[in-house]
Amino acid sequence: MIQRLLAPVLLILSFLLPAGHVWAAGDSQYKLGSGDVIRINVFGEEDLSFDQIRMTDAGTFSYPFLGEVRALGKTVAELENIITRGLKGDYLIDPRVSVSIIEYRDFFVNGEVKNPGGYPFKPGLTLRKAVALAGGLTERASESKMSVIREVGRDKQTFKATMDTPIQPGDIITIEQSFF
Repeated sequence: MIQRLLAPVLLILSFLLPAGHVWAAGDSQYKLGSGDVIRINVFGEEDLSFDQIRMTDAGTFSYPFLGEVRALGKTVAELENIITRGLKGDYLIDPRVSVSIIEYRDFFVNGEVKNPGGYPFKPGLTLRKAVALAGGLTERASESKMSVIREVGRDKQTFKATMDTPIQPGDIITIEQSFF
């Protein structure tokens, strides 16, 4: 119901905003990676719009006319520009492309938690919330020996964490055992 009421407003705004503008998510500096699910909308072009595209392990996806598109490490705005440039000219005169993130890649919790494994990421996640999703700490868990492995560019960085550390998609959390 709300979507139906907002549709005319969004249509008008799409003509007023620059081509490729993304609502909310596009202004983020979040870098896309393997496992992310995105939505691509090309205004007025149903054959070029997709509700769900999951990134491959290499951080790519197949797209009509453009072939294999490399999205790994790109922001939503950068990906919009790649698709817009690829479609402009030979295929469309003035493509209006929007990309949004539908589902972030999983994060992982291992070590001294009751249910180690992968869990779906949600914005605003902290280590405390991640531990809660993993069933809580075991009796042997150390609250002072927690670490996060995070991809930064092409490298992986390991850093010490607290319960208030923000978690990002793809992070690997390790809760060590306490000896006392």
